[in-house]
Amino acid sequence: MDERPIDCLIVGGGPAGLTAAIYLARYHLHICVVDAGDGRCAMIPRTHNHAGFPGGIPGRELLARMRAQAAEFGVGIVDATVDRLEREGENFAIKIGDDVKTARAVLLATGVVNHRPPIDDAVHDEALERGLLRYCPVCDGYEVTDQRVGVIGTGDHGAREALFLRGFTRDVTLIAPDAEHAIPRKDRARLEEAGVEIADGPCGPLRIDGDKIVADTPAGPLAFDSVYPALGSRIRSRLAQMVDAEMSGDGCLVVDAHQRTSVPGLYAAGDVVKGLDQISHAMGEAGVAATTIRNDLAEKRPVLR
Repeated sequence: MDERPIDCLIVGGGPAGLTAAIYLARYHLHICVVDAGDGRCAMIPRTHNHAGFPGGIPGRELLARMRAQAAEFGVGIVDATVDRLEREGENFAIKIGDDVKTARAVLLATGVVNHRPPIDDAVHDEALERGLLRYCPVCDGYEVTDQRVGVIGTGDHGAREALFLRGFTRDVTLIAPDAEHAIPRKDRARLEEAGVEIADGPCGPLRIDGDKIVADTPAGPLAFDSVYPALGSRIRSRLAQMVDAEMSGDGCLVVDAHQRTSVPGLYAAGDVVKGLDQISHAMGEAGVAATTIRNDLAEKRPVLR
């Protein structure tokens, strides 16, 4: 075990975690990034709304560039999963396999995991790569302009996503994931007024047929150019729960305007915090978090060269 406490241990090597790492390293702090390697950014075939990349950039390439930039400033990245987080006096003890690291501060940039529709793993990966399956209409609604789009979901969330996508194309169908839809009356009226088709489920496993993705329903198979699951996400807040950090009703970490959680020394940025779930937004939160961490630590022990 390294006896010298790390100034800040960052959990998560996505856009938020790597942005914070670059900032903190350039503040001359001793940091470490632990990354499980299963973040959502790596799944993006190509993002077109991240400024500065005409023609777009694949998620893996963006992460590789950010890792290379962090390495320029000596950032060490451990490819592993954090098993446990505990308070140890004023510091934190972080268990990573058989190793235990001690840190003065911890930044959680652990993100979320999208709930998948019914689909075989191999089909899922191919559909995602080809743009037949998409998870973020804010990210890539533009790419389905005037195409035939299916949304798997129901209730208020499914209705909102279908109506959002209606701003990109006239041809939107909302499919219930299970049996009949559970759409509030006011939302159903808005869907009907907007011309969104409503199909009862259950929705069978998605499959690829040529250049289309097909959803089997009780009324027969429905073919689309792209399908969006509106099934929610699992917030990766397990580590925060171990130290009793405050969370919102949907499981996101509650932070102040400077990305501090309710636990002193614990910070959070990116999708694990309730927000827009966008790369640019996550990076902005990370910049705020990193600067706050530097200043909070300096209050206890000045950062001097």
